[in-house]
Parts: sequence; structure tokens; C-alpha cells
Amino acid sequence: MRLRLVLAAGSIAALVATLGLGADVQAQRAPSGGPAASAPSGIHKIKHVIVILQENRTFDSYFGTFPHADGIPPGVCVHDPFHGGCVKPFVDHNDSNKGGPHMHRNYVADVNGGKMDGFVGQAELKCKPGSKCKTEVMGFHVQSDIPNYWKYAQNFVLDEHMFEPVHSWSVPSHMYEVSAWSATCSHPKRPMSCVGTDEPLVRSAAHPTPYGWTDLTWLLHKHGVRWGYYLDRGAPVIWNPLPGFVDVHLDGQEGNVKPLSKFFSQASSGTLPAVSWISPSQKDSEHPPALVSTGQAYVTKIINAVMSNKSIWDSSAIFLTWDDWGGLYDHVSPLPHQPDTLGYGIRVPAMVISPFARKGFLDPNVYSFDSYLRFIEDDFLGGARIDNSDGRPDPRPTPVREALAGDLTRDFNFSQAPLPPMKLNPCPKTTLVPPNPGCTRTIALHASTWGDT
Repeated sequence: MRLRLVLAAGSIAALVATLGLGADVQAQRAPSGGPAASAPSGIHKIKHVIVILQENRTFDSYFGTFPHADGIPPGVCVHDPFHGGCVKPFVDHNDSNKGGPHMHRNYVADVNGGKMDGFVGQAELKCKPGSKCKTEVMGFHVQSDIPNYWKYAQNFVLDEHMFEPVHSWSVPSHMYEVSAWSATCSHPKRPMSCVGTDEPLVRSAAHPTPYGWTDLTWLLHKHGVRWGYYLDRGAPVIWNPLPGFVDVHLDGQEGNVKPLSKFFSQASSGTLPAVSWISPSQKDSEHPPALVSTGQAYVTKIINAVMSNKSIWDSSAIFLTWDDWGGLYDHVSPLPHQPDTLGYGIRVPAMVISPFARKGFLDPNVYSFDSYLRFIEDDFLGGARIDNSDGRPDPRPTPVREALAGDLTRDFNFSQAPLPPMKLNPCPKTTLVPPNPGCTRTIALHASTWGDT
């Protein structure tokens, strides 16, 4: 049976109504009072938050046929300006897929004022007259293609309205993952010089620290909370933003950006920090044309590593999501859910995996990556926010973003008997074609990075 939650009303709900937004927002829960308890309660049972960010998929492309979900509606057919007619969503069993362009201008065209009918046309922008230009943006995968992802969704929590935080591509999305903003700074050492943008400067040798506003690690360090940002071998610069933040260097925390092999060793030894972010390499990312099977295997190995250590699993929350839509089709308009001029973007898949996750819960509430930051802040920072009270004022629109961030504690039942670990075969039998190179060979090639759990 599908669960629905009744949310508390209050000033935040009034703000949402005033702004005309559709996000279903719950008032922040007050921490338990009284003397220190012998054991943590509520959200504080979570001692380890792990955020796994994959690449370029939409909810409909992975869960469009998931039972009872807000999936692909019947009768959809998206206009095909190059060939004429329209293209219906179709099952795509290919292990490697083609995406579409996904910068801000492509977002505007894809959404098309809420019609959600620009995807095929944007994918055909480079088609040459007279050619037969094949596009795959209307293709979607089914349970037999990605069985592990569906098992996580069936046994833990599937968030069916997780929106990319910004109307653009990977760089700003990864910035939002750690800082709830994306900007360009004329003087990076002066946070007030930063101006919000969804197409920011990419850090480089010429601009090693271009990001002057405050990211969450500033507050984590200030409160003595350990964190790590773990990079799959070969992870590109665009998915590794923290070395570009001025405050990370002010704190002397550059060493917390580590290879993924360190995550596996810390998970095994029970020494994971409170907060872990994980970024993939191109091969492991599922970013078209990377193999779906390889990405699923990579994610499964990470989750298995957490589940293999009882002390870690019993106190963990894994948030698994994808950074942007990658030009692939999704039918849900993000326009009713706009906290500011930069976001939210198009819907992406998202799951919550934890011993305290509501088993089999299909969550209909609206979230974005701001919600992950809010969860971390409420769990480890006593509700402190990265805003103008954090000691480094900047022009970000965080008051509205913070107020509207969906409360992910809805996805947990901290009173339930903890769910057991569910370790899965990283290379399950699938209907993907062709699996090349084979999943087992891929794992062997990545053994030194992925660990041997």
C-alpha cells in the first residue's frame, strides 16, 4: 500500500502559499529536550550520511514504469521537428544510451512553458538535412534492465519528486550538492562579490579557487564534524568542486578530498566520517554513453561496503541520486516548484537507503539537493544553516531555499526495528544489450578503486 504523510502547517507553509509553489514543506522538528539520553534518538540515530551522485538520468528514464509512481502517462508523444510527427516513449534495453544537450537554453526548450515537449527537437539540433537522425531521449529502462536500483526502491524509499537544483548541467548541480548555490565571483576572496548563475566558471589551473561563497564544509569544520569527498579514479574536475572553494583552503581542509579507495577502507574499519560525498569517473557515472550496467555495479559496490560493516550500516543514511536530466525525457514540469531564478530543474531519480528508511515508501513530496544539506545540518549542526549567519555573508537567496527545502526525515521511521542490510550482486542478470565490456570484467578492472567487498 502506498503511504502518504500529513504535514504540519505553519509559517513555512504560508511562505510556500505566498510564493505560489507546490513544494510540500514540513516545519522543522524540534530536537528532544531534557538530559542527555543513553542512546541517540530521532534523526541523531544517523551518524553517517553518504551522498552518492550519479549522472544524467531522469525519473521517467529509470522509474517511469515503477508501480504506482508518477511515471510516464499513457498517450504521450513528443513533437519531432526534424522527421515530422512525434516520438512516443519506448523501452530501450541498450546498455549505452545517447542523451541530449542539457545547458540552460536546452532546459528552457525541453520544458517549453510546462508542456515538456522539447526533448526530441533539442536532441536533433545537430542533425544534418537529408540524414536519418536517430535520437534516444524518449527511451526508458525497465526493472529487468536495472534490477538492483529497483530493489533498492522497493525495499527502502523512492523519492518520486526529486528535482535537480538548477536549470543546467553538472557543474552548477555539483555546486548545489555541497553549497546550495552556484555563482560567479568577481573577487573570490570577497563572498559578497558573487552573483548567482547556472553556468558558472569551471575551476582550472588559471582559476584554481574561483568559488568565494560558503559551502557546507565551512560549518562542518566550525562544529568539529568530520567530512570526506571521495573521488572515483579518473573523476573529472567538473564533478569535484570543493577544491575550488576559498573556504576549504582557509580551513586547511583540502586533504578531505580523497580517492574512493579510502572510502572503502574507512567503511571496512568503521571510521567513515559523519558526511561523505561520492563522485564517479566517466566510466562509472551512467553519463551517456557510459554503460548503465557499469554504473549500477559501481553504486552497488559502494552500498554493499556500507552494509558490510554492522556499526556503519546501523547508523547510516545513503542518499542516491543523479545530478541532472542529461536531455532525457521526463513528463513532470518543474515550473510549479521554483524557489528562485536558478531552480528547480528537471526531475531526477532519488532513493533513501537506511536501516531506518520506511520500507517500500514511495514518497510524493517535492525535494531538491537542498534537502540533503538540510538533513545534514539538522542532524549534525543543530539546525545551523549556510546563510548570512554562518560568518561569511554572501548574496545567496538561501532564506527562501532553506524554508522550502523538503524535510527528508519523512522518509525515515526512527522507531522501527532497523532494516537488515540487503547486499546485492553487482552484476545481476539483466536485459541490457550489449553488456560490453561485461560487468564482471569491469569490476575486475576497478578492483583497486572499488575495493573488494
